[in-house]
Amino acid sequence: MERFKKHIFVCTNERPAGHQRGCCHDHGGTEIRLNFAEGLAKRGLKSEVMANKSGCLDACELGPAVAIYPAGLWYIGVSPDDVDEIIETSIVGDGVVERLAAREADWLRLQSLRKK
Repeated sequence: MERFKKHIFVCTNERPAGHQRGCCHDHGGTEIRLNFAEGLAKRGLKSEVMANKSGCLDACELGPAVAIYPAGLWYIGVSPDDVDEIIETSIVGDGVVERLAAREADWLRLQSLRKK
């Protein structure tokens, strides 16, 4: 028996100030995670969906990252204001918020940023 139908992992990784890779914590990661927890509770989904803070999801240069499983959705550049849309589209529904969804081009850009 599965414990949760979906898991949301929100990067809340912290790095020292001025770190070249940045960190999701400094760009709202903790607030994003709290917004997910509140949004799930408000919709009565706490027993079905878990919103976890995570350490580094290895995409901090692209802005706060959120991964949703079992769908394997990755969102980048997420802001606290995006959370309700993500919940409605990807948690209540099984859709994708296209404007936030990580694409192959984003992962290639991340590789390029790290080669500098």
